Amino acid sequence: MEDWRATYRLLTHCKHIFHGRSSPNFHNSKRFCSSGRRYHFNQPSEPINPYIGHYQQEFQTYKQPSLSLGINQWYRCRSHYRCFASQATIIQRRPDFSTISSEDVSYFKKILGERGVVQDEETLDAVNMDWMRKYKGASKLMLQPRSAEEVSQILKYCSSRSLSVVPQGGNTGLVGGSVPAFDEVSGILVCEAGCILENLIAFLDNQGFVMPLDLGAKGSCQIGGNVSTNAGGLRLLRYGSLHGSVLGLEVVLANGTVLDMLGTLRKDNTGYDLKHLFIGSEGSLGIVTKVSILTPPKLSSVNVCFLACSDYASCLQLLLDAKRKLGEILSAFEFLDHDAMDLVLKHLEGVRNPFPSAMHNFYVLIETTGSSESYDREKLDAFLLHSMENGLISDGVVAQDITQASSCWHIREGIPEALMKAGGVYKYDLSIPVEKMYDLVEEMRVRLDASAKVVAYGHLGDGNLHLNISTPQYDDNILSQIEPFVYEWTSKHKGSISAEHGLGLMKANKIHYSKSPETVQLMASIKKLLDPNGILNPYKVLPPSLFSKAEIYTECTSPQLFCCSE
Repeated sequence: MEDWRATYRLLTHCKHIFHGRSSPNFHNSKRFCSSGRRYHFNQPSEPINPYIGHYQQEFQTYKQPSLSLGINQWYRCRSHYRCFASQATIIQRRPDFSTISSEDVSYFKKILGERGVVQDEETLDAVNMDWMRKYKGASKLMLQPRSAEEVSQILKYCSSRSLSVVPQGGNTGLVGGSVPAFDEVSGILVCEAGCILENLIAFLDNQGFVMPLDLGAKGSCQIGGNVSTNAGGLRLLRYGSLHGSVLGLEVVLANGTVLDMLGTLRKDNTGYDLKHLFIGSEGSLGIVTKVSILTPPKLSSVNVCFLACSDYASCLQLLLDAKRKLGEILSAFEFLDHDAMDLVLKHLEGVRNPFPSAMHNFYVLIETTGSSESYDREKLDAFLLHSMENGLISDGVVAQDITQASSCWHIREGIPEALMKAGGVYKYDLSIPVEKMYDLVEEMRVRLDASAKVVAYGHLGDGNLHLNISTPQYDDNILSQIEPFVYEWTSKHKGSISAEHGLGLMKANKIHYSKSPETVQLMASIKKLLDPNGILNPYKVLPPSLFSKAEIYTECTSPQLFCCSE
C-alpha cells in the first residue's frame, strides 16, 4: 500500500510525465513504476525480451583481412569532403619503400591465385578511401589472403622487398564462408579475423550467448579490425574492453612469423601476456588472423528507458545513482545533448521525439540486463521513482517491446549519420573525467560562438565524450579555433585524445598530449623490434619522425585501419 501511495503522489506531482504519448513509436510505452505487480495501471507490464534479432543470412565472411600494397603515388588530402575530423595530415612518401613491379604481382598470384589479387581501379578506389572520406590513398594492389599461412608468405616477401602493407577489414565485400568454433560450457568463441561482427552476434544469439562488443558499425566491421583498434562500443560499461574479453590471438608478424597465442584459458600466468601488444595497435605491429574471446550468456530480461534531464549535473547524479541502485543489471548508460537530439530529429527519417511536447537539455538512455524480469523491473522502478522524487528526471519512457527499445537505441546510434547529413563535421573521440566532460563542450561553444554547432554525446558510463563540431563546409578559421585547443584542454585535465577510435594517421603526431616522451619512445622501440623495416601500416599510431633521421614525413597514405564505435 505504501508503494502504491508513493507512486500516486509521484503521478500527482508530475502528471505531464505520464500522460499518453502521441508518437507512434512510444504510444504504448509504460510510465515509470509499471511492474504490473503492485501499481494500479490500466494493464500489466509486458515482459521485454532481448532485442538482439535473429539473423537468417548465411554466415559468410572474409577469412582474413585484405592487404593493400604498393603505395607509390600520393594524393594530397586536404579535406574538402562532407565529413572530416581534424585537418588532414600531409605525408611525404618514405624513399626507402619499394614500388610494386610486375614480378611482385606475379609472385602474389602464385600464392593467392588470380581472384586473390585485385588491380581493378573501381574496387581500389573504394578501399583507398576511409569511411569518413577524409583520407584517400593510392594503393595499386589489394590482396585477399584466406589463411594465416598466406598472410605469412605475403608479409615475409613484402619485408624482403620493403613493400609497405596496410591491413584493412570492414569495407570489403564477402567471399567464402567460415563458421567459428564455440564451446558452450566455457562460452569461448574462436574465430578468424574476417568474421563480420554482426554475424558473430547472430551466431552467438542462436547459441544463447552474447558478444561482449556491440558497435553501430557492426554490419560491416570485422572482429580482426575490432581487436586491432580495441573498439569500445555500447557494452563496455557491462563487459569491459577487449583487453579483458580477448583470451588469445593468432598474429602474423612483419617478417612472416606466425605467432600462436590462441589460448582459450582464462588464467595463464606464464611469462609476458604478449597479446595485449596487438590489441589496439591498429595493425602496426602485426596482423591479427584469429581471435579467441570469452562471451557471456544471454540473459532473458532486458529493459530500456529513455530519460530527459534539465542539466548535466542531473545526468552525473543519475549515473551515480544508477551504479548504486541498479548495480549488476546496469548494462548501458548513454547521453546526448539538445543539439544532438535536434540533429537526429531533423536528418534521420522515421525518428520521432519520445517527448513530443518539448525539447530538453539532456537525454539519457539506460539499459539493464538480467536474468529475472520481476526482480529487474522492481529495481528499475525503484530507481526511477527515486530519481523522479529527487528532481533528476524531467520526463521519461520505458520501452515495452523490441520495437520501442530499438527506437530508443536508434536515436543514440543514429547521431553519427545525422551529423554527416548535416554537412561537414570535425569529430573528436575523448576520454575525460566525467565531472569535467561537459565543461569542454561549453568552452568550445564560447570559442566558436555562432560559427559552428557543437554537438555532444557519448558513453557517459565510460567517461567517453564524442565531441562534434558541425559546420556547413570546411573552414580553416574554425579549425584553428578547435585545434590545438581541444587537445591541450584534454591533456590539461588528464584525459585521453583517443578513447576508442585509435590514433591512426590523424593523431599520430598528437600522441604526446596523452603519453609521456619516455612512454612514446618505448612504443617506438617495440615497433622497431617487431617491424624493423616499418612496412606495417606506416605513418600511423606513432610520429613518423621517430623512424627517420633524414626527414619528417608529411604526406597522406591509405586509409587507417579504422573501426567506428561511437
